[in-house]
Amino acid sequence: MNIHPKEINVLDLLPQRPPFIMIDKLIRCDSMSSNSVFTIREDNLFCKNGVMEETGLIENIAQTCAACASFKQFSEQNDNAASADKVKIGVIVMIHSLEMKRRPWVGEVLETSMTVEAEFFSTTSVWSEVHIGDETIATCKMKLLLTDKTPD
Repeated sequence: MNIHPKEINVLDLLPQRPPFIMIDKLIRCDSMSSNSVFTIREDNLFCKNGVMEETGLIENIAQTCAACASFKQFSEQNDNAASADKVKIGVIVMIHSLEMKRRPWVGEVLETSMTVEAEFFSTTSVWSEVHIGDETIATCKMKLLLTDKTPD
């Protein structure tokens, strides 16, 4: 597929649906890493009193990983018709070394990066960082399992 990840609607890369979408765009994706952006909105499910809860940051990281996996899947299949009904469902199997330095405020833009540390069959171990500008607000290792299931 000769398309840049920015050109694909994030809804075609994720099995989740609004209001549970925690990335706006996948801005870069290669075989070992990816980056996404997400603007925190007041109506976000994980926001309370103008601040995003930690669980929202964890879901943002997981969705960055999922969007990259879907983009790679479509690229490998030369599938120019990326769509959510073809996306494989993934699950978080472990969160390790999680460090939350601060929670983001409504209106701030998260820049999330993910780097693959290891892959074993359908399980991927990643290192992720969440930034707001030059400030790192969260880091963690995460293991994700990609299932063979697709959304109904």
